Amino acid sequence: VQVFPAKGKPVTAKYVVDAGGFRSILAQKFGERDFNLQTHSRGMFTHMINVPGHARANNSQSAYELPFPMAEGTLHHLFEGGWLWVIPFDNHAESTNPLCSVGLLLDPRLYPPRPDLTPEEEFFSFIEQFPNIARQFKGATTVRDWVRADRLQYNTRQVVGDRWALLGHAAGFIDPLYSKGLYSTLTAVFLIAHNLLEAAKTGDYSAAAFADVQTVTHNFVCSADRLVASSYRSFGNYKLWQVYSVMWLLGAYTELLKLNMMRAQASEDRQAYYEQLVTLKLVGGGYPEFDEVANKVDTLIEQVDPHDETAVNQTVHEINQIFRNLSWIADPFVALLDGKTYLPKNKIRLSLLKPGEGFMRSGAYKAHFFGKLTMRDLLVYGAKEKLRYARPYLNRQHKKLFQRK
Repeated sequence: VQVFPAKGKPVTAKYVVDAGGFRSILAQKFGERDFNLQTHSRGMFTHMINVPGHARANNSQSAYELPFPMAEGTLHHLFEGGWLWVIPFDNHAESTNPLCSVGLLLDPRLYPPRPDLTPEEEFFSFIEQFPNIARQFKGATTVRDWVRADRLQYNTRQVVGDRWALLGHAAGFIDPLYSKGLYSTLTAVFLIAHNLLEAAKTGDYSAAAFADVQTVTHNFVCSADRLVASSYRSFGNYKLWQVYSVMWLLGAYTELLKLNMMRAQASEDRQAYYEQLVTLKLVGGGYPEFDEVANKVDTLIEQVDPHDETAVNQTVHEINQIFRNLSWIADPFVALLDGKTYLPKNKIRLSLLKPGEGFMRSGAYKAHFFGKLTMRDLLVYGAKEKLRYARPYLNRQHKKLFQRK
């Protein structure tokens, strides 16, 4: 492959990976962009200072009955047709950064673009309709230029070709709602790297040899699209969001579980890990029954009118029944269906060790996620991981690294 930059000398390579995001040169050159997606959102974001925690601004910590301050993590304000993020960089005792990332996402079909206003004017004008949100930004000051963009969603019909591939956001993007971008990009990095190592042996850099990259990328984008579109729809009625949030959490949990068990089982066998990775779809851990459940729940959300209380109550009942009939759903998710608003802080309980009913469950679920692993294997693996990523051990490794330099 020869690349001819606008300035400088031509570059020759065996393979080209385009990580150029939405402005991907290859995607534009081949005209492969696809905008036929369910999610519709536009956005604006910046960094601010003097943004207090929501609870402090509204004297409302006790009202939410949470065992931890909301300001310790990312706060999502949800409303019909959009959401607003507040990410404080000074959310723990050792932080010295006063900045706060703030972003507003809106469905342009409900909230058309406002070219007559600057992004800052539009932001503050919009939040005035939500007094609790407005109070949080009463004394806020913007410290960087606003970024505002029209519809954010795009996909790409062809992700790989002979001796080229699109990486991460060069291939597609949906919405920052669930922060899936880093996971999607790192998955693509692994897939492309694995195929490049194989191609270096065989000399085959064809699109067919890298077909898994395209399949997984499309699966990730499509899963994100339906998940986010259904979430936006559920924001129109809190009762819908209360049950749909379990769909999101269940998908995230099973995906994380599968990734961890893949590491536990594959060890340093890259091929074995790769063969498992290509079965994933961003959520659900590649478990077929999860895919069936997600399709049922998403279909119900897509069909209901969030403003029809009778229809909403019926839909909530049906989704509740779907979740409660699952033999493998974890107890904390059932508690959310019952009205709880947070997951348990202590995730280690003796009941998780109970054969057939605990963490590993049984049947197809156990076979899919745990394979031949035993509970003893998991406990040993978990202990090793805890030590491997413990702060004292990581600090010691960092000191060794800097001493070498």
